Amino acid sequence: MRALIAGLLWITAQPASAQIYQYTDTAGHRAYSDQPPGTPYQPIETAAAKRLPRPAAPAAQPASAFQAYQRLQLTGVPEHGAVRANNGHFSVQVRLQPSLQPGHRLRLLLDDQPYGQASQGPGLQLENIDRGQHRLAVQVLDGERVLQQSPSVTFTLLRAQRR
Repeated sequence: MRALIAGLLWITAQPASAQIYQYTDTAGHRAYSDQPPGTPYQPIETAAAKRLPRPAAPAAQPASAFQAYQRLQLTGVPEHGAVRANNGHFSVQVRLQPSLQPGHRLRLLLDDQPYGQASQGPGLQLENIDRGQHRLAVQVLDGERVLQQSPSVTFTLLRAQRR
């Protein structure tokens, strides 16, 4: 009895995709084996093992599909140069490649702090900026989330003193 149980366990432990051989035994009966017999045999094609399908990957969130802008830079502000704006008002342009994607907005960073409201336009206004040295960068936002940021440009604002 133990030998029968051990034999059944051994058979069930064999891989499902093992090759099966059909042959005729010495008594003339059809026989099957997972080992090639010493007599003429014929391999039997077995169906492919049935497998459960792999679960689908979770759907990608729109933010994860974000492709970085190849170009994101400020123009209209010379790096380490001077900008004259006697009233402290001036504008800068943003160069983007490709163009701004739907749902994205642009926001300036002045001295590493968010400045003004986010907008879609490539032209951004700065108003009543104090004279002296400043850093300016632009961020691409999706809602409140920062997707990308340009390198900072350092410039000096020249402004007439009030009397």
